[in-house]
Amino acid sequence: MTVDERFERIEHVPAALAEERRKDREEYRQLWRDNQRQIDDLGRKIADTNAAITRLAVETEEKINRLAEESREQDRRLGERIDALVSAIGVFLAKQNPT
Repeated sequence: MTVDERFERIEHVPAALAEERRKDREEYRQLWRDNQRQIDDLGRKIADTNAAITRLAVETEEKINRLAEESREQDRRLGERIDALVSAIGVFLAKQNPT
């Protein structure tokens, strides 16, 4: 093998390495862009989930408050009915045993 042939072979090696390196850099850039896009998508999904959780929390609190108010109203009416029943029993007993 002559000196010129050796130089030609050697010249191809750095060129091939440079081309391979360029391809690697482009691949890394594309992977970075893909990762960035996925991170952005995930951030949006997290924000959407947080908004949904907040909305559900508000709705749940409103329902709990409404049910608590209904329960207090039913309890008040039940108390009135019990008071009326006790009074009626007292009146009935008073009529049964006149003193």
